[in-house]
Amino acid sequence: MNAIAPAGGKIPCMTSPSDSGGSGGSGAGNGAEVARLLKPFLPWIVLSMVTGVGAGVATVALLRTINQVLNQQGSMAGGLLLTFIALCLIALFGRMASDVSTNFVGQKLVAQVRKSLAEKILSAPIDALERYRTHRLMPVLSQDVDMISDAAFVLSTTLIAVAVALGCLAYLAWLSLPLFCLLLVALVIGASFQIVAQNRANIGFWKAREHEDQLHKAYRAISEGAKELRMHRERRVGMFDGQIERIVDSIRTVNSRAINTFVMATSFGSALFFLLIALILGWAAFRTTEPVVLSGFVLVLLFLRGPIDQIAGALPHMGRAKVAFLRIADLSARFASPEPHLHLERAGGPQTLSDGIGMHGVRYAFDAPDGGEPFVLGPIDLQLRRGEMVFVVGDNGSGKTTLIKLLLGLYAPQQGEVLRDGAVVTPEFRDDYRQLFTTVFSDFYLFENLVANEKGEEGAHALPQAALPYLQRLEIAHKVSIKDGSFSTVDLSTGQRKRLALVHAYLEGRPVLVFDEWAADQDPTFRHLFYTELLPELRARGHLLVVISHDDRYFHLADRVITMKAGRIDEDRARAPQGLAA
Repeated sequence: MNAIAPAGGKIPCMTSPSDSGGSGGSGAGNGAEVARLLKPFLPWIVLSMVTGVGAGVATVALLRTINQVLNQQGSMAGGLLLTFIALCLIALFGRMASDVSTNFVGQKLVAQVRKSLAEKILSAPIDALERYRTHRLMPVLSQDVDMISDAAFVLSTTLIAVAVALGCLAYLAWLSLPLFCLLLVALVIGASFQIVAQNRANIGFWKAREHEDQLHKAYRAISEGAKELRMHRERRVGMFDGQIERIVDSIRTVNSRAINTFVMATSFGSALFFLLIALILGWAAFRTTEPVVLSGFVLVLLFLRGPIDQIAGALPHMGRAKVAFLRIADLSARFASPEPHLHLERAGGPQTLSDGIGMHGVRYAFDAPDGGEPFVLGPIDLQLRRGEMVFVVGDNGSGKTTLIKLLLGLYAPQQGEVLRDGAVVTPEFRDDYRQLFTTVFSDFYLFENLVANEKGEEGAHALPQAALPYLQRLEIAHKVSIKDGSFSTVDLSTGQRKRLALVHAYLEGRPVLVFDEWAADQDPTFRHLFYTELLPELRARGHLLVVISHDDRYFHLADRVITMKAGRIDEDRARAPQGLAA
């Protein structure tokens, strides 16, 4: 069996595809995922940190040299001049090496994240993808990844600024420990204010990021529902005023508050440096202080304002990058359990079907969104033979689509077995089993490129000639041609795009063809052609045809009509046994 039911006869329930899910993922799990993403680049990160620290130390040494020259007789000459030049070179090349290393890590990391997320999405179980929803998926793949790329450009500068700041503090402690302690108390107060401001701003960035998911959903609605919105003024106005405008204003307000918090903290930090200089000068007025100490503190504090401002300016970028990293880690963690034995490294050869496919005792359940009784499909016992044309009918919500997804191997049964030529389809061979099918779903996606049985350069050249008769018969040859293995356009009506999908099904020539309400978007002429000519011709070629349909006027053409009701097969009627292929 593919899955065994727990004791008591109950089966595990999957969250309904309509469930959008929560933010997901624990903090520890996200942290581990972030560490996993950064691990391959650890040597480059260390190099960036070492060279950045080296540049920072050289900068502090330059300040010390300048302070020494200001408080001694004579000019900078001899060994001191050479030392100054050497420190300048170390600071220059250290900064360059740190910038290059960080940029390399940033670009490689972004490329790896994009590839890794794409691979995980391709390998994720279909029910997990259905739960996550497109309007939450796309912002992660686009906005969040771009935020990490942007943050990488300021990371090395920030690292160097941190190194310079720490080096300057160490130099001040070396000059005068009591004065440094006084300075440190004031800096701790300022840093505490900065940390509180950063935490408040990060909370704002999280809220803004959640609003952006809602905005993406609204944008998708006004794009895909443009025609309906033109026809309904109240809905159109409500969509703009009640959703888009409200969400955009919320994002603006939250982001403005978060960034203003950073700005106020930065302004406070800038003013703090002049207050510290006043504090040092006041200290010197009441206590004897050596000129080298006094000038050193004033010089370093005036210089330190630049690195501190760089750090403060980078905090919003780092805050957004942290949010983006955690969102990416959350998505990665959600899809961390790929479907087993799903092949991405090989295409595999064509699959054959000798007898047929079927189900034995298959059950599958969804949790109800409102916590009510779960929807349970099954148990299903079904046998479909090669050369049959089978209609699957039933009311909406009766389980037709779930049945088809189980039959296709898109869902793994929670109980029972899917069969191929009488043998159980195990997880190891489920991906091979899927290659038996060509499908046109009701919510289908039409790819521009064709993948037909004939491979290689000769196959690509043969595609236009092979497809032309089907394009002509479906009356779309005047709009679409095939060039370089792809349709010249897919910018057509829904009905015409479904005809192109049917052309693709013809060219693939797989043993089993599944059509989910294919004729729903066709005019009566093509609907009649589909049921009375195209389907019988495919059956005559030996294909197994599974058709979800509500067109009861054509049910008499099927070999069998399977009626679904409340997740069970209510009736399985044979209609035309004489039409079965040998």
